[in-house]
Amino acid sequence: MPSYAAPVKDMQFVLHEVLMVSTADIPGYSDLDPSFTQAVLDEAAKVAQDILAPLNGAGDREGCSLENGVVRTPAGFKQAFETLREGGWMSLDAAPEYGGQGLPYLMHSVVNEAFVSANMAFNMYQGLTHGAYSAILVHGTDAQKTKWLPKMVSCEWTGTMNLTEPHCGTDLGMMSTKADPQADGSYKISGQKIFISAGDHDMASNIVHLVLAKAPGGGEGTKGISLFIVPKVLVNDDGSLGARNAVSVGKVEDKMGIHGSATCVMNYDGATGWLLGDLHKGMKAMFTMMNEARLGVALQGYAVAEAAYQNALAYAKDRLQGRAVTGVENSNGPADPLIVHPDIRRNLMEQKSFVEGARALTFWGATLIDRAHQGDAAADGLIGLLTPVLKGFQTDKGFEMAVQAQQVWGGHGYIEDSGMSQFARDARIAMIYEGANGVQALDLVGRKLATDGGKHVMAFFDIVKAECKAHDGDDRMTGLVEPLKTASKQLQQAGMYFMTNGMKNPNAALAGSYDFMHMMGHVCLALMWVRMAKAAQDALDAGTGDRGFYEAKIATARFYMARQLPACGMHLARIESGADTVMALGPEAF
Repeated sequence: MPSYAAPVKDMQFVLHEVLMVSTADIPGYSDLDPSFTQAVLDEAAKVAQDILAPLNGAGDREGCSLENGVVRTPAGFKQAFETLREGGWMSLDAAPEYGGQGLPYLMHSVVNEAFVSANMAFNMYQGLTHGAYSAILVHGTDAQKTKWLPKMVSCEWTGTMNLTEPHCGTDLGMMSTKADPQADGSYKISGQKIFISAGDHDMASNIVHLVLAKAPGGGEGTKGISLFIVPKVLVNDDGSLGARNAVSVGKVEDKMGIHGSATCVMNYDGATGWLLGDLHKGMKAMFTMMNEARLGVALQGYAVAEAAYQNALAYAKDRLQGRAVTGVENSNGPADPLIVHPDIRRNLMEQKSFVEGARALTFWGATLIDRAHQGDAAADGLIGLLTPVLKGFQTDKGFEMAVQAQQVWGGHGYIEDSGMSQFARDARIAMIYEGANGVQALDLVGRKLATDGGKHVMAFFDIVKAECKAHDGDDRMTGLVEPLKTASKQLQQAGMYFMTNGMKNPNAALAGSYDFMHMMGHVCLALMWVRMAKAAQDALDAGTGDRGFYEAKIATARFYMARQLPACGMHLARIESGADTVMALGPEAF
């Protein structure tokens, strides 16, 4: 059975030596001193390692089942959910007026990493609830917040998001779910939604569905869509549960992975719902939830890769196969461990450099969200730009790294008993849901680059430029800053290509959008590695801490710059080749 140990030391390094959160000018961050975050992370690690990780493989094998209209989760899930609920883990950053602990969003993200690594499928139940809570918090009336949020914050009630229908996924303007207004101000919701994560389960007494539907008078396309609160069980005026609403589960999907997460077909047969936000402005309200979900999925990308990497590393150190080409290294055994071989080392370094870089990038992104929550427009614009990069790049690479971890195990990694295939199967969905990664790339190039006249992407380039300039004359950073400069210039060159060619031939830009997303992802991780290398070098010079830890950071930074960042040149060449070769064949020629 795979093992997992929360990387608390590395998390603390990013929080306090790279981001220096306790001195950041963000409300609430002054409380995040190293001793406080250490205590939180130590306890979160215990929950992840002792409660969630042991359920991961068993939950994968058992999956969810539909019995008499109720979804049954795998054995142990309900008890674990109750443990997390009692521990307040689901309310870390929720508003205190609704029963939350009021910590920054950053702490939610940091703890979430450990929980996802330990058991991605289990964590989706609370993850979807957090997103639904955020949507109601931002767009709900005071009465709606009072009615729904306290029970959602405690996770006595959980939440979902209902977008997709059998005939429409990304193209939500085609949806057919209807909302008929009633005399009392409520609506009757009728239609079918599919792929609804945590659509039903046996771990909470009520489920609060946020459902997109079309009300009369909205017109065609997405402009006519509204968002509604549709509970599984109706709630009486005194807050007690009443009659069952006209919403039911039609099916639990049989999926490639995340078997412990109930992915449901939901049928709404005149179910009672209430408008959330403005009429016919449902996409605005839903995007509050979707954007948070996309950042959560970005975290899933590297968090699953972290767990897979840990098990690949352990196997590489233990499994004896062949001899090192430079001479015997295990003279007491019949062979040397796998880790002596250069190609295995390359594989592990690719995993390590991605996971640690993505962790730093995700935590930095969480600080931008905390700034945005305080009304910082620049931070809001920057995280809006980076969201498709985080989601698309990190989930693409996260799946790739999970497969590489499986590869270290060779044939044993393909056998279900090892547990390595589950990491790959679970990671695969992150590239698809909350907007498939091709859509993320289109969003980045087609919308986000030009937002507010392009000022947010220019702000990003200024951040990279300032980081590079800060190390002028610092011999310790030789071989780290120049590659970042080069990659940033290549990214700007790609952007200029889009500006020059995109207006007269939109396909020229869109055919290169996926490459641009990956280019920007690499530049983001390189930026993080420069920051981490500087922090590690400062620690070494100060003579404090674990010397081996900091030396490994610098070596991993140099690996990323030398072996991963050059991919930007390849992506630029692809972008500048234009759309002709991509679009050369007509549909009939395929």
